Amino acid sequence: MKFAQFHQFGDPATVVTAVDGPEPDAPGPGEVVVDIEVFPINPVDLLTIAGKYAVRPTLPAIPGSEALGRVTSVGEDVIHVTPGQRVLMMGRENWMQRKRVPAAEVLPVPANADPMQLAMLKINPATALLMLTRYCTLQPGEWLLQNAANSSVGRSMIQLAGASGIRTVNVVRRQDAVAPLKELGADVVLVDGPDLAERVRQQTGGADIRLAMDAVAGEATGRLAECLCEGGTVVNYGLLSGKACALDPYQVIFRQITLTGFWLVKYLGAMSNEEKISLYAGLAESFVNGALGVAVEAVYPLDEIQSALEHAARGGRDGKGLVAPNGLP
Repeated sequence: MKFAQFHQFGDPATVVTAVDGPEPDAPGPGEVVVDIEVFPINPVDLLTIAGKYAVRPTLPAIPGSEALGRVTSVGEDVIHVTPGQRVLMMGRENWMQRKRVPAAEVLPVPANADPMQLAMLKINPATALLMLTRYCTLQPGEWLLQNAANSSVGRSMIQLAGASGIRTVNVVRRQDAVAPLKELGADVVLVDGPDLAERVRQQTGGADIRLAMDAVAGEATGRLAECLCEGGTVVNYGLLSGKACALDPYQVIFRQITLTGFWLVKYLGAMSNEEKISLYAGLAESFVNGALGVAVEAVYPLDEIQSALEHAARGGRDGKGLVAPNGLP
């Protein structure tokens, strides 16, 4: 059996390698064995490997924040999944060909959905949906604002907001990202810059915008805040700039702008298993009916994990890079 591993923190494409290891034992009571079919490479994975994430694993470590698998065998007392069923891997360390895990760490998913899409279900669509719904109740016709709109979370946000009648202002770094997002359903797409607030007001007719999502941090956080109405909220969920969020005290004191953070791990940790099943069943149904979808740019075998990591770290991508450890499902 092959798995990906790193022995030191650093550049992911340099420190991660595919190695051989023992096959997992037969499942014990309350356990399942799962063949990993597909996994994506997310920013959280790159940060973890680089040693820049909130949780630093003990080395050597196996990466992998999410994956889709198929149950091959179950132990005693396992009733919510059966052999042959596709499941989301809710734990970590998923970059391997097969894995023995507690049955509580897998969630069943629909058999009629695209496995490539299901593999990306756990983190980005869930992040988008929870940020959209947990901070304020936006009504149809209202606007929300987000940067990194060409990211997987950003694309999911456009689709989920549009399905609810919420209009989106989407900030990107490159002009060539504008047209694809418009085709996806984005209402307004703007290239970031110092005059962002003025252009947002022009494009929205001066509408009050109460909610903004920030994946970039640094000075970008302040630019989003300037676009919001008094009392608005900026939700930071990433640090693509590598810098701390910068927010002028004027925005906080006199305009009562709130800066808060979103970490999916915390939300999922506070949910019951039933709530998680409900969350992901709804998102999976959105994949099935075509309301939600993430572009896939390339699929790699596990032996080419370093190429896959180089792809994931590359700017200007038009889709996600996936890895299929056991061949295409």
